Amino acid sequence: MSAFDHQAAGGNTLPFRRAYIIFPAAVLLTCVVLAAVFYPQLAEPVAYHFTGGEPDRWLSRGAIISWLLVPQFVFTLLGWLLARGLLLFSARFRQAENPAVRTLLLLVGNMVALPQLILGFAMLSVFSYNVYQVQFIPLWLFAALVMLVGVIVLGVFFLKAFRQSRAAVAVPRSKK
Repeated sequence: MSAFDHQAAGGNTLPFRRAYIIFPAAVLLTCVVLAAVFYPQLAEPVAYHFTGGEPDRWLSRGAIISWLLVPQFVFTLLGWLLARGLLLFSARFRQAENPAVRTLLLLVGNMVALPQLILGFAMLSVFSYNVYQVQFIPLWLFAALVMLVGVIVLGVFFLKAFRQSRAAVAVPRSKK
């Protein structure tokens, strides 16, 4: 635990764990590897927008890599900031020992992986078309599937947190 954590919470806080941002970090790493592998194979200019299966907009290789990777870094940083903020918030209100806080930390830090997955798929789609002339399913369909899975995962996390919170509240009442 860092000195900042002790100072902010008077010594009563959860330590930051990599699990709180594991999915955004994994998506970021995967996208960086994809960019490194495909960059030398991309020809100038790179088609990035398609209408009816045919490209209608192009960018340079450097610009397309920047447009696809910078948001990945931003989302990963956002996940880290959200998890750190929730850690400090829970310490401020002395909720660090509440088991629901750990579940919420996992949820809040990792939920930014959902838009990252969509951006990662867009990157893979652009690369596959420009290198192999192969297109996957439409981006809107992939985005809809990711959002559906995200709603299910978020629902499970919220139910788990709700149950843990109720269990934590019910224990002190039964001891009276």
